[in-house]
Amino acid sequence: MQCPVCASADHRFYWEDQWREYLRCDTCGLVFVPPRYYLSAEEEKKRYDLHENSPGDEGYVRFLNTLFEPVVERLEPGAAGLDFGSGPAPVLAEMFREAGFRMTLYDVFYAPGPAALEKSYDFITVCETAEHLHRPGRDLERLYHLLNPGGILAVMTQSVVPADQFETWHYRKDETHVCFFAPRTFRWLANKWGAELEILPGGVTIIHHR
Repeated sequence: MQCPVCASADHRFYWEDQWREYLRCDTCGLVFVPPRYYLSAEEEKKRYDLHENSPGDEGYVRFLNTLFEPVVERLEPGAAGLDFGSGPAPVLAEMFREAGFRMTLYDVFYAPGPAALEKSYDFITVCETAEHLHRPGRDLERLYHLLNPGGILAVMTQSVVPADQFETWHYRKDETHVCFFAPRTFRWLANKWGAELEILPGGVTIIHHR
């Protein structure tokens, strides 16, 4: 079994509960669950269908601002973006559109048009999506290579906590969350791609295409 980010076979036991086992990659620091614990696509979608996010939910909009605001600060007016993993209610994309940016959506369940992954973009957002990916290394690399020179890949996902805090960490209790990133995981990716990396508060990581 290989790490789903860096493909290393050097990993070790990290934690376990009554439902799943968690491993940590010694090479890039990713904590992940083995594929035998993945939900089926049908089970996964049933859980996402329960989400009730909307532009009228002020708390949710404040949460999205953690990613939205630093990304906007780094964009030129009218930049073209992709919201990868836009979900059943693409509130983040609407925020960018209202701010004057052109947006394309992609979501494997709710906006699955493959043409979205054949264009190039000035920025790509991956908001609370990376932790669901079964092949995050492949998927994030594909997104990085869709960026125009100088473009940014902005990922928001909670950083993995130490093993002694894992039992009470709410983030790992979602069965659709199968990989948990550490800052060194993103440093490994940025080094691989020759990219510039910013790690910001609130679980936001920005990778600049060179």
